[in-house]
Amino acid sequence: MRYLSPLLAAALTILVGYALFSALGRDPLAALHAFFVRPVSTANGVAELLLKASPLMMIATGLALGFRANVWNIGAEGQLILGAICGGGVALHLEGAASGWGLALMVVAGALGGMAWAAIPAFLRTRFNASEILTSLMLTYVAALLLSYLVHGPWRDPQGFNFPQSRMFDDALLFPLLVEGTRLNASFLLALAVVAAGWVFVHKSFLGYQMRVAGLADAAARYAGFSATRTVWIGMLAGGGAAGLAGLAEVAGPIGQLTPSISPGYGFAAIIVAFVGRLNPVGCALASLLMSLLYLGGEQAQMELRLPAAITGLFQGMLLFFLLGADVLINFRVRALRRAGPAAASAGQAA
Repeated sequence: MRYLSPLLAAALTILVGYALFSALGRDPLAALHAFFVRPVSTANGVAELLLKASPLMMIATGLALGFRANVWNIGAEGQLILGAICGGGVALHLEGAASGWGLALMVVAGALGGMAWAAIPAFLRTRFNASEILTSLMLTYVAALLLSYLVHGPWRDPQGFNFPQSRMFDDALLFPLLVEGTRLNASFLLALAVVAAGWVFVHKSFLGYQMRVAGLADAAARYAGFSATRTVWIGMLAGGGAAGLAGLAEVAGPIGQLTPSISPGYGFAAIIVAFVGRLNPVGCALASLLMSLLYLGGEQAQMELRLPAAITGLFQGMLLFFLLGADVLINFRVRALRRAGPAAASAGQAA
């Protein structure tokens, strides 16, 4: 049931969506068709599905490694932004001098930027026992403000008509397209490589085994001599590095420059993807396709059904709600207890 519950949650989400569209006065079947089918009814739609799934796939895989060990990195959105800043900074520095190794250097810089931002809550957790949930989340807003400062100030394009954006990156510093006529680029292959590396780490490495033990039985991990500090650092750095790669993939892919907003919330949506994928890298890859479809369906619903942008977040929230509800019923048995009468309650208190 742990593996069937994501399918059950998706089915319940569609069922509630049917009722929601009916309440809004829309034809529910036509609305669901527009939301889930029409976005991928063309080759370009499938390419967009894979393009939006790529950052979700990378981030969710990185987060899942930490979540398995009860290391709760909630700041992947900020780590994504730092990866974009660091990789984009390399691109701006190499303007006019781009070469074959420039894009590889940007990838390394993006991963290191995300890891550096994740290292802050890791240090605070291991040194001062500060909650990584709060510190990683708060750093997201610091990262967003840092990006805003850069594109409004020192990195603003002097030829950009005063818009808050950097210069466009050189073509040699952008991911090559995989399918001509679409926006799908080589970042999708990078995402598949991250998933493969995550699977090997989880299932074939001793460190991955240690992190699974730490998540399932912390006392047993301590008894075996597994380092709790190392577990925190690996979990945070894995999530930060994957999020940094996702940020670099966005600015070196479909965006091609730094702007104040480079993500529609991939860092937060990837948390849902990780849990829908059962914290398994392959499951995260499949769940990212579903989440990507929700993004595309939300955009289609805005254009065709004239619904607000919040419809995307609504479906994402319902999916997580039903998944967590299913997990409760899987892990705990519901039993009906008979309420004791007044006499029995008085006797119990006296005893």
